[in-house]
Amino acid sequence: MGDAQRLSPDEQIRSAREAFEEGRDFTIAVEEEFALLDPATLELTNRFEEVKAGAAGTDLDEHLVGELIASEIEIKTGRCDDFPQVAELMAKRRDQLEELAGRSDVALAATGTHPWSRWQDQRIIDTLHYRRNNEILQYVVWRNNSFGIHAHIGIRGADRAIAVCNAFRNVLPELLALSTSSPFVEDTVAGLHSARTEIFTKMFPRCGIPDAYDGWASFEEYVRLLYETRSIDEHTQLWWSVRPHLAFPTVEVRICDAQPELSQAQSLAGLMHALGARFARAIDEGEPLPNLPNRLLEENFWRAIRYGLTGGLIDFERREVVPARARIEALIEWVLPDAEEIGAAPYLAVPEANASERQYARLGELGSARDVFAELVRRPRELVGG
Repeated sequence: MGDAQRLSPDEQIRSAREAFEEGRDFTIAVEEEFALLDPATLELTNRFEEVKAGAAGTDLDEHLVGELIASEIEIKTGRCDDFPQVAELMAKRRDQLEELAGRSDVALAATGTHPWSRWQDQRIIDTLHYRRNNEILQYVVWRNNSFGIHAHIGIRGADRAIAVCNAFRNVLPELLALSTSSPFVEDTVAGLHSARTEIFTKMFPRCGIPDAYDGWASFEEYVRLLYETRSIDEHTQLWWSVRPHLAFPTVEVRICDAQPELSQAQSLAGLMHALGARFARAIDEGEPLPNLPNRLLEENFWRAIRYGLTGGLIDFERREVVPARARIEALIEWVLPDAEEIGAAPYLAVPEANASERQYARLGELGSARDVFAELVRRPRELVGG
């Protein structure tokens, strides 16, 4: 959700447009959110400030931030020029966080939700930004004990960034289906593959799949309306699953569940990066791209939430349901030339089973969601992410 906004609305909007016009294409930065756990009970533990203080003076410190609740922590790669660089930093940051958490005797997990810890027991961190969100959102923000992975893709040109966001709308269900990792929540087997998405996107305002905009001017008109009517007082209160970021000249993709395994986190980030580059090329070359209405995208969005990779997604051109895996394989084939240019191609793959599928399979074998989760936790002195 970011830091409190320091600029006036006019300054924020103007500086964002200027930054996009002067921006660099296809830089990449990745953010990953982790649960902080008591290593004995595996309950969420409110120890962010202690873990963060332990990073003081280290290389990790500036790349380690709070994210709403004191039992959550986020690591950032920082901006990278190509995908191999960001993939290497994703591994490094996870190792650094594992070592840091271990010194505080804190365990880590990276699934979209915690399977049983109560939201009532989590504390909002004490910053101006999060105090403000607590004041505005109340129950909505209290319930948001969720963990994701985000990618920031550099796009040059304000209108072009909006067009890339428009294009990303159409593949949000595919990205979610690939990433699902949260079948358990509130001590319940949810029967979903992404309980996180249901909690976050269905409760927060200005969340989920955004509208398509004609260009920057149309997008700016809407943002100004929100400021003028005091619907928002920070640009980060646009919580969409893809958005043009108003503090960096990037398109931020925010749809994916957190990933227990490093390799699948890297693969997801690589696909998001490659899609951004491929969309930009299509826009530059006048290649037609889908512009599906939200009512259709929401059908596939629900299918991804409910079934992850195990079900089908609607091919609206053919008016039929096709396997989710086939849809994603087709996306990978489509982006492959651009993925090779940015160095992401070796990372792109559809796993035999994604994180939620593996958890459901283990549930059938172990009989307990708590036992399944215990296998995914990285305790002190263990490697985070496998």
